[in-house]
Amino acid sequence: MNSRCLLVLAAALGVAVAQESFKCPDDFGFYPHHVSCDKYWKCDNGVAELKTCGNGLAFDATDSKYLTENCDYLHNVECGERTQLEPPISTPHCQRLYGIFADETKCDVFWNCWNGEASRYQCSPGLAYDRESRVCMWADQVPECRNEEVANGFSCPAPGEVSNAGSFSRHAHPEDCRKYYICLEGVAREYGCPIGTVFKIGDADGTGNCEDPEDVPGCEDYYGDLDLKTIRKSELLAGLQQDGQTRATQPKQLKPRPQKEN
Repeated sequence: MNSRCLLVLAAALGVAVAQESFKCPDDFGFYPHHVSCDKYWKCDNGVAELKTCGNGLAFDATDSKYLTENCDYLHNVECGERTQLEPPISTPHCQRLYGIFADETKCDVFWNCWNGEASRYQCSPGLAYDRESRVCMWADQVPECRNEEVANGFSCPAPGEVSNAGSFSRHAHPEDCRKYYICLEGVAREYGCPIGTVFKIGDADGTGNCEDPEDVPGCEDYYGDLDLKTIRKSELLAGLQQDGQTRATQPKQLKPRPQKEN
């Protein structure tokens, strides 16, 4: 009985070694593993070494000359028949150590994970993160967010109620000078002007643009004592600090948008 067990064990080990064996086609190069998408072979002086990408990365085998050593996000790599992956290693907000992942509770938030460290990103107002395309889209176009209220109760005017005859119309937010609504085919979507500007109602119904606060009556002090001139415009538009944390872009106390007199 013991002899038979030893023979079976030896045979199994032999198969495992054969599966992991690799003969280098050339002295130097990087070659994909035959079944694992996150593994590859590194050949140096004809000697093969099995390498593994970071958890959540996969080996990019698009270099036909096999001279490039590149591990990329899983969603960027066409694995084909290389279907095996290392088990996930998760950290807070990260399903794997590397990758881009949607927030579990907020549709407009996603996380960029690098070696288990998660950086938070947030879509612009009215947008939501789409898990499949991995971009921010209109919230009503993202399946996971269709049941969420897109425009906080705002209803688009009925056809004929606005003089603007274009394909869409713009409407001021009733409380926040920076925000406004876009109505497209009767669906309202909340949006926001770039930091440093506010929404100015146009002369015609359903029109408007983002302008400097001093040019919008009632919204001159929207940004309070924030000195926009000393902050780089690129940082403001990104709305993110270098450490990935969301920069506070709202004033300390929102000033309600002034209402038109009848």
